[in-house]
Amino acid sequence: MTTGTTETQSGVKAAILETAPPRPALVRRHSVNVGDRVYPIVLRLLALLVPLMLLAVAAQLAVGAWPALKRFGPAFMWTSTWDPVAEVYGAAPMIFGTVVSSLLGLVIAVPLALGAAIFLTEFAPRWLRQPVGFLIELLAAVPSVVYGLWGVFVLIPFLRTVAVPPLKALFGWTPFFSGVFYGNSMLAGGVILAIMIVPYIAAVSREVLLAVPASQREAAMGLGATRWEAVWSAVLPYGRAGIIGAIMLGFGRALGETMAVTLVIGNRHDLGASLLQPAYTMAAAIANEFSEATTPMYLSALFAVGLVLFIVTVTVNALARVLVWRVARGAAVGSKAL
Repeated sequence: MTTGTTETQSGVKAAILETAPPRPALVRRHSVNVGDRVYPIVLRLLALLVPLMLLAVAAQLAVGAWPALKRFGPAFMWTSTWDPVAEVYGAAPMIFGTVVSSLLGLVIAVPLALGAAIFLTEFAPRWLRQPVGFLIELLAAVPSVVYGLWGVFVLIPFLRTVAVPPLKALFGWTPFFSGVFYGNSMLAGGVILAIMIVPYIAAVSREVLLAVPASQREAAMGLGATRWEAVWSAVLPYGRAGIIGAIMLGFGRALGETMAVTLVIGNRHDLGASLLQPAYTMAAAIANEFSEATTPMYLSALFAVGLVLFIVTVTVNALARVLVWRVARGAAVGSKAL
């Protein structure tokens, strides 16, 4: 009986082995292994394209700017003469206007953005956080030229009739608010930049504050601190590097802004301390004069301006990313966003 049963089971197993082909499983395992090998290689190649594109842009700018840099040397950075007829170029007013307008934008934008980030992460009721955060970030989606048109038809008349007269009455004795205000000015450019960089600083600062461990808040409040004292003494110091990185990101965004600033800053190639006078920026100069560059040296001078702007912007943004990474590394701050 036992021998018959064993023979029957052996026959069934043999039939199963004969009808079940082993090849597809081996082929499937082999195809999966090929995909696992090809996939990371493709990802590495795609990731390398980004720094290669950055290097390609830098190389093209350097090649185009070389004739002007060779002729004018380092003096190109601090001389103010820009005369296409005489083929004499100096980018000091553009560099000055770019830096000052961006710093002015930071002075206005940082309190607004940081206050909004602290409110949304620490004090706002939960039902209010999502709508307010969405509206602030929506400012980043508005096209630059729309900001420029709004600045021409709304901001400049407001500054001319409402904001500037009391500023001149209070600070007109200083060189920063001297002269006649016609509208297009460094002040208008700084205000436009402030509005444009608020969502960037607020969004990154918010993520940095969300990355601060809850134990920091609890420890401060356990020692008797109020909610605001806990934020001021425990939360902000912990995320200081990331907040500075957010501010620098906004600074880098302001440095490269073109159309909005071009429409409101006045585009005058001149150095002046007054915020009420027209000024010029590197991005605005490239946008305005690139189509008019009819000589090789004129074109090379604009390439040199672009190279300076490229180096400054990339450096500022790289430092900002490093500072933000120091706070948020290892923490999925995006998963905690509201």
